[in-house]
Amino acid sequence: MFALKEKILKYFNKKRSIIAGVLLVLFLVFWFSLPSPLFKTPTSTVIEDINGNLLGAKIAGDGQWRFANNNKVPEKFEKSIIYFEDEYFYYHLGFNPISFGRAIIQNIKSRKIESGGSTLSMQVIRLSRNGKSRTIFEKIVEVILATRMELTYSKKEILALYASNAPFGGNVVGLDAASWRYFGRNPDKLSWAESATLAVLPNAPSLIFPGKNQKKLLLKRNRLLDKLNKEKVIDDATCELAKSEPLPGKPYPLPHFAPHLIDLAIKDGYSGQRTKTTINFDLQNRINEIVEAHHQ
Repeated sequence: MFALKEKILKYFNKKRSIIAGVLLVLFLVFWFSLPSPLFKTPTSTVIEDINGNLLGAKIAGDGQWRFANNNKVPEKFEKSIIYFEDEYFYYHLGFNPISFGRAIIQNIKSRKIESGGSTLSMQVIRLSRNGKSRTIFEKIVEVILATRMELTYSKKEILALYASNAPFGGNVVGLDAASWRYFGRNPDKLSWAESATLAVLPNAPSLIFPGKNQKKLLLKRNRLLDKLNKEKVIDDATCELAKSEPLPGKPYPLPHFAPHLIDLAIKDGYSGQRTKTTINFDLQNRINEIVEAHHQ
């Protein structure tokens, strides 16, 4: 009897050891599954003045206007993107079980990807895995990696990763480049209407192009503004004024204030980086105007 009991205990101890080993392997795979860094795409060489104003930029090696990651996301864009894409962003751990479950059921029924159910965290993972096919398996991978990412990055950092790498139409990638290309200024200087316009673009980047797409873009922007109003983020007057603002027209050329500094930065090994100078743009611009007036 004792021998039988001993055999049973050995059997279960062996089973426990195997299970523990498998769980350990799965944990290690989970923990080391997140690439570092998440994004390895080339970025534009950017020159800024002492206050962070753009002096000039050179397009990235892959032909995209993609500035290096910016850790700061302006409040207006943050509110806009969260209410448009992921209202529970600050409350979930990478994925929303209800939205994701609903999307999986819908996709299984249709036998194709019709509903994403993606959180902003999952979208960051998808952007970092550029080129991966949209399948149910890939969605599960996104959930796993998004959950892993949430254990390493803060919510603000994840939001900044999204803002810096989301597509905004054509060869414009990231909030900073989009803000300068479509509105000619820094993201923190954008109005509610402009911020809402950029918030809805990554969902359908082609809407930025002129033509009938503009009607769809206007509708999406105004729906978001109405939602911000409904959620008491903006008041009635701000909402109506924002909805009266026109959509961006032809893209602005990026500032070309100091091309020699861009060449110097690249020569000194700062290619693809943001370089802040001691130049005061407003003061220098005023000096240039005085010099030009003097020579006329």
